[in-house]
Amino acid sequence: MEKKKSYKATGFVLGNYWGGGQGAYPTINFEADTKEALMDKANVALKDGSIDSGMGYESLIGAVLDITEVSTVEVDDESFTNEKYIFDTVGELTNEEYEFLQECCLVYLVV
Repeated sequence: MEKKKSYKATGFVLGNYWGGGQGAYPTINFEADTKEALMDKANVALKDGSIDSGMGYESLIGAVLDITEVSTVEVDDESFTNEKYIFDTVGELTNEEYEFLQECCLVYLVV
């Protein structure tokens, strides 16, 4: 029996608009073999500004990521997959900002 895990994430980033105000925009997609590696990629993308998938904020505050943990087990040449969903953050978000971005993720998933 062979067991594998992988992680995928997308989410919403909160940033400061040029000229004032704040808003949310979808993040780029992330993939990694461990959650730690995925979060490292997200932190780097937040710091270098690439996380906002082209929105072009004046500055970035943080992001909420909707992470899918995919576990796959192979038994007798058959694959069985389980997915778990968790939220995590990068950057410095207040509770209100976190809730706003989490709501953005949930609405995005429903649509």
